[in-house]
Amino acid sequence: MTRDDDELSALRARVAELEAAAGQPAGQPARRRAGRTKSTFAVVLIVLAALLTPLGAVAVWSDSLIGDTGRYVDTMAPLAEDPDVQNAVANRVTTAVMSHIEIADLLENVAPTDRPALEKALGAASGPITDGLTSFVHTVADRFVSSPAFATLWEQLNRTAHASVVKALTGSGGGAVKVDNGMVTLDLAPVVEQVKNALVDRGLDVAAKIPEVHTEITVMESTGGLAKARKGFRLLQLLSWVLPLIVLVLAAAGVLLARRRRRALVTAALGVAAGALVLGLALWLGRAYYLDALPSSVSRPAAESVFDTLVRFLRSGVRMIAALGIVVALAAWLSGPGRWARATRDAWSGAIGSVRRSVTAGTFGPVGPWVHRMRTWLNWTVAAVAAAVLIAWNYPTGAVVAWIAFVALCALAIIEFLDVPEFQDAAAPTSLPPEGLAP
Repeated sequence: MTRDDDELSALRARVAELEAAAGQPAGQPARRRAGRTKSTFAVVLIVLAALLTPLGAVAVWSDSLIGDTGRYVDTMAPLAEDPDVQNAVANRVTTAVMSHIEIADLLENVAPTDRPALEKALGAASGPITDGLTSFVHTVADRFVSSPAFATLWEQLNRTAHASVVKALTGSGGGAVKVDNGMVTLDLAPVVEQVKNALVDRGLDVAAKIPEVHTEITVMESTGGLAKARKGFRLLQLLSWVLPLIVLVLAAAGVLLARRRRRALVTAALGVAAGALVLGLALWLGRAYYLDALPSSVSRPAAESVFDTLVRFLRSGVRMIAALGIVVALAAWLSGPGRWARATRDAWSGAIGSVRRSVTAGTFGPVGPWVHRMRTWLNWTVAAVAAAVLIAWNYPTGAVVAWIAFVALCALAIIEFLDVPEFQDAAAPTSLPPEGLAP
């Protein structure tokens, strides 16, 4: 062996001693760098999942609102019973009807001696006959929009107009729903026709001469915002099922890359929940901005009702995602090795064990030992069934998530209750020797 080989061997031995003294085996720095890189990628993926959550929720809401006629009708149906919307419709119909009624035609066939009685019937004793007639028409219109007939007509109108809504949001316009200079309006011609017939039935024969009237009520107005929304609407439709899948894949990949996967799962679940809550905050701020930008000609109370109705299911989706994220994060934390998690599990097991010993008389037979052997699989089965029910549920809400979690918790409690290691009397002390209990 040469002198150089001796020096090289001595140097390697010295390096090994220094690494051993520092508690750092050879190759550890490279592994640490690789671990830090994977952790960085995990953080990036989880953050991306949280950031894409609001966009995914909006995409699903947009596609379900436009692609599902029943969903759209269910969304718009409550507006028929909203007092602010009813008042706005009654005002628009009254204005349209009065613009086509001539007082001269009304009085043409009325004898002079009968005119005072007509004025009294119209409530015009203290003002011009035009004011009385306007009040009369508005009363008839208000009664109609407050009746079940209007709710039925409103549902039919929205159902038949669904195709026009698609055109409106894609920029084509036309049909019962129109888009003009950023305004989405609903044609009230069928409502005017019903009010006209009601006026004739009430003795106002001149209303029969009113031609078909097309008057509109604005359900949405935006300066530039609607045009921008139309540009991305088709893309949101295409991504309505892709984005949720991307969010799940990103979150799962982030958890798998992390060194502490349970902690990463808790972080990912809370991140997705936070993304949903950010969308809820954006809806709240957007509502205030939208209403402040309305012109004075638009009924603000009616606009508030329309906005709240249109985003009703989106808000429900926000609550569902937030609730699901919290449930997953809580489940991951409770199943972990943390001190408080272990204390919670011990308290859970102790409480159920106390109930089992106090209320059970007799033995579980072969059930208890079988549950004890299959406990892990049974617990995972409960989790899988809960996930399957949630996925199969059509438009789940936050309440649905809470109920599924509650039922799953009850199932886990039953498993814990039936978990007896041996064929023993559940009411007997656990210190009895197993040999005396063998079958």
